[in-house]
Amino acid sequence: MEIKVSDQALQWFKDDVEISDGDTIKFQAKYGGYSPIHEGFSLAFALNEPLEDTITITEKNGITFFIDATDAWYFEGYNLIVKYDEELDEVAYDYEEIQ
Repeated sequence: MEIKVSDQALQWFKDDVEISDGDTIKFQAKYGGYSPIHEGFSLAFALNEPLEDTITITEKNGITFFIDATDAWYFEGYNLIVKYDEELDEVAYDYEEIQ
């Protein structure tokens, strides 16, 4: 499982969430909302430090993105693609099935 973050999404995090070099962002499942891979759940993020149970981690331009074991079930069989939705002016998520 991988996390892939587009340059535009990274810039959104820097501008709108006001993150800077050294910051860490955790992607996690939340109850409610919409997801194309799990009905009744959606994806959220939080500024958190990685714990020992991190299952995947990606660093891009000094920012660390990660998923921990608590949410492994949500991403099982998929890579997470984080991109920027220009129309909504926010990040959007795609899921790439792992072959």
